[in-house]
Amino acid sequence: MKRRALLLAAGLAPLAPPTGAHRAAAQPAAAPPPPILFIHGNGDHGALWTTTLWRFESNGFPRDHMAVLELENPLARDDDAVPQPLRSSSEEFLRATARAIAELRRSTGAARVALVGNSRGGYPIRNHVLHNNGAAEVSHAVLCGTPNHGVWDGDWRPGSEFNGRSPFLRKLNGGTTDVAAGTAFLTLRSDGNDLYAQADGRFIGRAGQPTGVDSAGPELRGATNLVLPGLDHRETAYSPRAFREIYRWITGAEPSRLDIVTEGRPVLNGRVTGTPGGVATNRPLAGATVEVHRVDAAGLRVGPPLLKRVTRGDGVWGPVTVGPDWHLEFMVAAADHPTTHFYRQPFPRSSAVVHLRPARPLAGPDREAAGVVLFTRPRAYFGLPRDVVLLDGHEPDAGQVPRGVAASATVTARLSPSRLNTSITGLFNQQRLVGRVWPVAENRIAVLELS
Repeated sequence: MKRRALLLAAGLAPLAPPTGAHRAAAQPAAAPPPPILFIHGNGDHGALWTTTLWRFESNGFPRDHMAVLELENPLARDDDAVPQPLRSSSEEFLRATARAIAELRRSTGAARVALVGNSRGGYPIRNHVLHNNGAAEVSHAVLCGTPNHGVWDGDWRPGSEFNGRSPFLRKLNGGTTDVAAGTAFLTLRSDGNDLYAQADGRFIGRAGQPTGVDSAGPELRGATNLVLPGLDHRETAYSPRAFREIYRWITGAEPSRLDIVTEGRPVLNGRVTGTPGGVATNRPLAGATVEVHRVDAAGLRVGPPLLKRVTRGDGVWGPVTVGPDWHLEFMVAAADHPTTHFYRQPFPRSSAVVHLRPARPLAGPDREAAGVVLFTRPRAYFGLPRDVVLLDGHEPDAGQVPRGVAASATVTARLSPSRLNTSITGLFNQQRLVGRVWPVAENRIAVLELS
């Protein structure tokens, strides 16, 4: 991973008491607290940590003491030992993590750093601390929803990182403890709403077959293991509830606030990355045209573009200065992708990790519709009946959002010709987001993306 792939978060980026059986004890930490490296999960990118970075900044944590790791190929191989195009091995993730730690230590002058990982992002943390002599340089480790004992434990795909019997997880879990002396380990997990910690295999395409794991799968022997009731797989990392525990574990103090302090004129930047062959990557896209527009309550553009730029080899599309209360449209036109119109809620603070990954090529029923709109929650999942989820005034059926366990981050509306160039609204609990319906015939798609 080149140095640009470690994006420093220069972005520039009342809660009910816990009801679980345990509560994370505030850990002693040096003053000032250690710098923090945030690591994304399988198929994801560092932009998912944006709201977490903002909450740390809003509590006075220096933005130049936080960084996010961007793994170029964030999807794991089907078999960890077998090369697979556009996918990464556990060893590649380990090496990228080690380089990112070294860069953060170099840039801050800190002897030790704290690591926070979501899902697969917890694996290289453990691997580095346990098997790469990393304990001396890692003061705190927080693993959020990490399937530490696998998503399944059986004969299916025996070489996958996510199989509890794989060589990789047998190595991580083969000692008398799952942690290392000198590094303070915390795990955060759900009480049963994590789709990757389920006794039945329906969320991995094996409905009715036991997985051999349960909701306690993310726990580690020797760690402080905290249950956050009702949260889904990603909320164990990116929610305000999770932030509180991450913050107090690393700093040794309670946060003064969970809300995000607004900046006067946020500056936004990030990269355009691609999905070659439909595979999600963090590879920068050159030659992509990006426009940023301010939009009104109906999703209509207000005035000329705030920015129009063609990306170069590094994929960087900005920067652009916005108002903290502006709703925005980011348009991305890139070869081999549909032109994607992202509608976003206001950005209260600056961020250097506003990454734009255009949609996969339109196919099947999407190609047959006049207009297609995606309503997405990247930092969490929609859960019914837990949440109110309405797209264009309709609740998604069970085929899009399963009832019970929160397991879907995206809802799709396929619309008739009469809806082209009209407003469409996505409602998630108390959050409302409005965009426009663009014609599929022009190879365009709209995405209503919640923050």
